[in-house]
Amino acid sequence: MPILYLSHGAPPLADDDVWTRQLADWSAALPRPRNILMVSAHWENAPLSLSATRGTQPLVHDFWGFPEKYYSVTYDAPLAPDLAADVQGLVGDLVPGGVGRDETRGLDHGAYVPLVEMFPEADVPVVQMSMPTLDPRQLFELGSRLAPLRDQGTLIVGSGFTTHNLAWFNPRLGADVTPPTPSSEFDHWAAEALERGDVDAVLDFENQAPAAREAHPRTEHWAPLYLALGAADASGGVDSDSVIDGFWYGLSKRSWQFV
Repeated sequence: MPILYLSHGAPPLADDDVWTRQLADWSAALPRPRNILMVSAHWENAPLSLSATRGTQPLVHDFWGFPEKYYSVTYDAPLAPDLAADVQGLVGDLVPGGVGRDETRGLDHGAYVPLVEMFPEADVPVVQMSMPTLDPRQLFELGSRLAPLRDQGTLIVGSGFTTHNLAWFNPRLGADVTPPTPSSEFDHWAAEALERGDVDAVLDFENQAPAAREAHPRTEHWAPLYLALGAADASGGVDSDSVIDGFWYGLSKRSWQFV
């Protein structure tokens, strides 16, 4: 299976005809996954934890101030206990404290918002994994341990945002507003770095990328990419396609597929 890093959008993504079509077209071109391992920017927890596998839990509507319709969204994907067990077996010795199970945890919006568009039938089993750290090298190593899941039909998805500075987000200006210069500069740098497979530059983006601290005042939306890179690198190299590009309210929605 390929590995994905996607920019997941906020709940109003569902109202964006362009982006929802891009996500749907992307999933239509993918091989059918046996199951999905989601790593979202919105779940940081140490020790590393896995979402519910014994009973369906409500979605985590971890956002505030939106119209009521966004809180009524459901996504009842099958649970993935076998995948959770495989993850524990692959990374258990790497994670201080071992791998935990949070049987009260549903999917957060970094997971279900893109999945609703990509797998609308909610018929692919999903488990979400927390990020136990934001350290680039540790997440890269964690991703490398997960690489064998690809051969079992697991779609590994890192869900973040290629630029994520909410100070730039102004709904009154519309989704197609010209992005701020720091956002476009960082997007251009990221595209070139991954086109040449420069893993070291991506992991050291805070020192190497233009406008790094403006594009990511905090690094949690970039961090899922480290895990995706680790899984790709362990499978023989970082060969990527930029599947989605462009901007949404000034934020780069660039997303990659690692083959």
